[in-house]
Amino acid sequence: MRLVVSKFNDITDIIIPFFDKYPIHGVKSLDYINFKEIALLIKEKDHLSIEGIEKIKRIKSNMNKFRKIF
Repeated sequence: MRLVVSKFNDITDIIIPFFDKYPIHGVKSLDYINFKEIALLIKEKDHLSIEGIEKIKRIKSNMNKFRKIF
């Protein structure tokens, strides 16, 4: 199955509430937490500053295949 999102508001208004209600389990839940954090930074327009971009880059650098699990 594939879901295509064409509006950013769909992420914050539909996708995030769905996964908050029906949580992802396992290590992917950590990626979701990071995804949500980045989406909320973008929603607050923090991505428009250098500091915001750097914060997003730090979060992204530990997602998916780059996640360090101890």
